[in-house]
Amino acid sequence: MRKSIFILVLLAVATNLAPAQVKTVARYIEQVQALANRLDVKAANDYIDRNHQSILREWIAITEINAPSGQEQQRAKYIESLLRKYHLDDIHYDSAGNLIAVRKGTGAGPVIVFDAHMDTVFQPGLQIKATIRDGRVYAPGIGDDTRNIEALLATIRALDDAKIKTKGDLVFVFTVEEETTFKGVNTFVGENKGKIDQYIALDGGYEGFTYAGIGINWYRHHFIGPGGHTRSRTPPYSATLPLSRAIARIYELKVPTSPSSNLNIGMLGGSEVVNAKASDAWFSVDLRSTSNEVIADLDKQIKTILDEEAARVGMKVKTDVISKSPAATIPGHRESYLVRIAEAVHRVMGFNPPITNAGSNNSSAALLAGISSISTGAGPCDGSHSLAENCEIEPLYKGIKKILLLEVALAGVE
Repeated sequence: MRKSIFILVLLAVATNLAPAQVKTVARYIEQVQALANRLDVKAANDYIDRNHQSILREWIAITEINAPSGQEQQRAKYIESLLRKYHLDDIHYDSAGNLIAVRKGTGAGPVIVFDAHMDTVFQPGLQIKATIRDGRVYAPGIGDDTRNIEALLATIRALDDAKIKTKGDLVFVFTVEEETTFKGVNTFVGENKGKIDQYIALDGGYEGFTYAGIGINWYRHHFIGPGGHTRSRTPPYSATLPLSRAIARIYELKVPTSPSSNLNIGMLGGSEVVNAKASDAWFSVDLRSTSNEVIADLDKQIKTILDEEAARVGMKVKTDVISKSPAATIPGHRESYLVRIAEAVHRVMGFNPPITNAGSNNSSAALLAGISSISTGAGPCDGSHSLAENCEIEPLYKGIKKILLLEVALAGVE
């Protein structure tokens, strides 16, 4: 009780919450603190403390099995071989290739899904070998997302070792193609909508979590003209001329910081040879915002610029939509049971959590389906999506305990 009062005092000092809101958060903190004080939950944490080295070895072993997006089968088979040793009620694959493990409760609680994706961004054939130095482990994919795969595996073993029986079902989903098409999560959510009470995507994160998904639209805009040789009469111009003018104008647009929004032009293309005027010059646009209205407004402004610059030189515009994903929000979700419990878990674990609405991961699919969802993670890492990716080792064990406490807080304990 003393610890929860101390947390409450810090909360009141560190935030701008109204007294009534602080009181509400405090109630959840007391609830979660009581769970953390249970002997069986402490026993589960003791299991994690006793098994640091085996957890690290398994984390590395999973990471060293390369799993390019869409080619996760080898890694999935290895994870399945581990799951077969645990006290689980069902282990199977779905139509997308997701690996699903169910730890049933007594039937007196909700169905809680914990998701960690198996795929990486790295090319097929990459030989991965992890190295350890200065308290960090280095390997492509060590953080995104194998730290969270290992966190789930370790929590299952800890729950078994402490003989913890939850009221609700815990469903552990190891998803495919998060880095590319979201095929895995979309398939799982589509096939199970109506059966899921809360959905937790473990993907990045450590000290805090997100409760909404940022909208992301990707385009490839083309200017189409007649082309020609360098020495041909001008006009006609190279299509690179309206392209360059349009890019300059687009970067002058006012992109709001509140709500959180971003715009980037990352790729360019034109003629295949030096001595030709481009007949097709293109550039990509990555447009993001937590507000669908902001995305729509920026889309409209960009279209106006494209049309004006094309008309200025007598060319046409062609737009390829690479992908569209709207901002995933549920009205009032910040005050939902899941978000309040997640906040309490983080505070009981000693974090002063950043709680944001700009997630970009599998939680968005659940939110778009109307399922209460958050995203968080089990440890701090750097260099995501690079060959120099690395994670601090010691914090992972605290992160695993955080995930375990979140599992029992949401599913309930007999």
